[in-house]
This record gives sequence, C-alpha cells and structure tokens, in this order.
Amino acid sequence: MFFSVIIPVFNRPDELRELLYTLTQQTYQQFEVLVIEDGSRNKADDVVTAFNDRLTIRYFYKENSGQGFTRNYGFERAQGDYFVIFDSDALIPPHYFEAVTERLLHDKLDAYGGPDAAHPDFTSVQKAISYSMTSLFTTGGIRGSKKNLGGTFHPRSFNMGLSRQVWEATRGYKLSRMGEDIEFAIRIIENGFRTGLIPDAFIYHKRRTNFGQFFRQLRFFGRARINISRYYPSELKLVHTFPALFTLFVFSVPIMALIHPILFSLGIGILILFSVLILLDATRKEKSLYVGLLSIIAAFVQLIGYGIGFIQEGWKRIREPKSFRETGATIEYPS
Repeated sequence: MFFSVIIPVFNRPDELRELLYTLTQQTYQQFEVLVIEDGSRNKADDVVTAFNDRLTIRYFYKENSGQGFTRNYGFERAQGDYFVIFDSDALIPPHYFEAVTERLLHDKLDAYGGPDAAHPDFTSVQKAISYSMTSLFTTGGIRGSKKNLGGTFHPRSFNMGLSRQVWEATRGYKLSRMGEDIEFAIRIIENGFRTGLIPDAFIYHKRRTNFGQFFRQLRFFGRARINISRYYPSELKLVHTFPALFTLFVFSVPIMALIHPILFSLGIGILILFSVLILLDATRKEKSLYVGLLSIIAAFVQLIGYGIGFIQEGWKRIREPKSFRETGATIEYPS
C-alpha cells in the first residue's frame, strides 16, 4: 500500500521542517510527500530540498487559493493508492503509517480520520489549547472520539486519508475556505463511501501558540459552520448552537445583576462550576495544575470565539436575500 502525503503550506517553513523530520522517522516508509506552497511570501523550497535525501518528496509553488484547492492541486499530482492530508503544524508519531496500513488491510475504509493530541514538548498554552479542542466539556472531543456523534464518522482535514477512488468520484474539495473539510466529508459519505476513525492514527497538532490567535481561529470556525448550512441546511444541528448559547449566557451574567442578586449569583455559580470541571479534568489528563488553569482560559476562548463567529455569520445568513439562501450559493471569504 502506497500513500501520498499532501501538505499545503502558507508562510510556515519552520513548522514544515519539524513535520518533515517526523516523517523521516516512520516505521512504514511506503509513501511520497507533496508539499504545495500556496502563494507564500516566506517560501519553504529550501526546507524541502534539505529532505531530498531522506524522503521521496516533491515541491510545488502555486498562486494562493486556500487550503481546499491547494489540496486538490496535490491530489491531481499524487501517485499513491491513498492520499493523506496533514496540516503543516502537525507532528506525526513514528507508528502512524504502520497503524493506518494495519487497519486498512483488515478493514478497508474509503476515507479515515485520526485524533489529535498534545506532544510532551508543547508549551503549557499549546497543551491547554489542545485540551480544549479535544474535550467533551467544550464539544471539541466529538471529532476524535471513538463514538462520534451522529453515527457516521466525518473526517477532518488536519489528519485525514482518502482512497484514490474517493478522489476520482468526488474531485476533491468544492470549497477552499469556510468549512471546506466539513463539506468534503459530507459529500464523501453521500457518495456511498465508507468512513471511520482509526484511534491509533493520532497526530500531535500544535494549533495556535497564544490565545489571541486561538480566538481568531475559532471565530472563523464558527462562521464556517453557518457557511456549511448554506449548502446542507440539515447539517446545522442543535449541538452546534452550544457555543453560541454559552456566549450569550456569559454576556448576560452582568445583566442578571441588574435584574436580581439571586439570578446573578446563580449565573456566577454555573460559570464557576464549569471552570472547576475543566480545571479538574485538564489537570488530571495533563498532570499539571498550571495547564489545568490555562485550560479554563482556553475553554472560554474556544466557546466564545466560536460562538461570536457563529452568531455573526448566522445573522448575516438570516439577512441574505431569499433567492440567495435557496440556491445555497455562498461568498468566498478570505482566510
């Protein structure tokens, strides 16, 4: 079984260097690597050249078009039986391809996804962000949990593989931003392909390095969820409104003080209880009280960032002309 690893890159040569190094450590070596530079100013061609003697690797430069279409560019040039997509801010454990091969040989999946985790060398902030993005307390654990909500597993593009047959039938991404991986996963499943989670095929996902970057990323994720509803209205489910409801609740707590002291105390009590649950769970999992405390901040940033984006794009969606809503058309937004 031969894999083609597709890595879109945008101004991240240092992160790419770390990712490529982890690929040299794989116990299963039957793969090629395609690095697609998406119109970067800070190019990574020298980084790729440094790995020519350790990896079967090719480098391409193209004008900026966003991650989705950049991955399609890689699919068109890939030679593997399976195409594997990694974000450039990922680190891949040595057993990754061995775990994927073992699963696919015994239980063929047309498309798969794997969880993400925090590497021991990550900073405390990165560990807190990783916890928040994988915790069921924040709905983040849905993507990488063994029991995916909704019954059918929807792979996500930070750690995803698909067969050549999937590519040939779907022609890849139809969106390049604003929820492109969600739309692609839906279409894979609608085409009758079999998807599944491979728990052992986890990666270390560095994500953002500070809470400001994390907030902006999650705000964009919230907008993306509404954007997907322009194409698939039935995919907007009650669970997706939780961050927005949480955000409205947080902002309403000060108003409660003007209404009645007991109501205000109740609101504060709920937020404190939520924070304590995050603190205890994160401290237990990360074995660090400091990371546990930072995880409280990360959880609030995640939920409020997502919630604000969800509300902003939802309001925009409501105000769109009826004909625009019915066509499922959408506007291309910058990343």
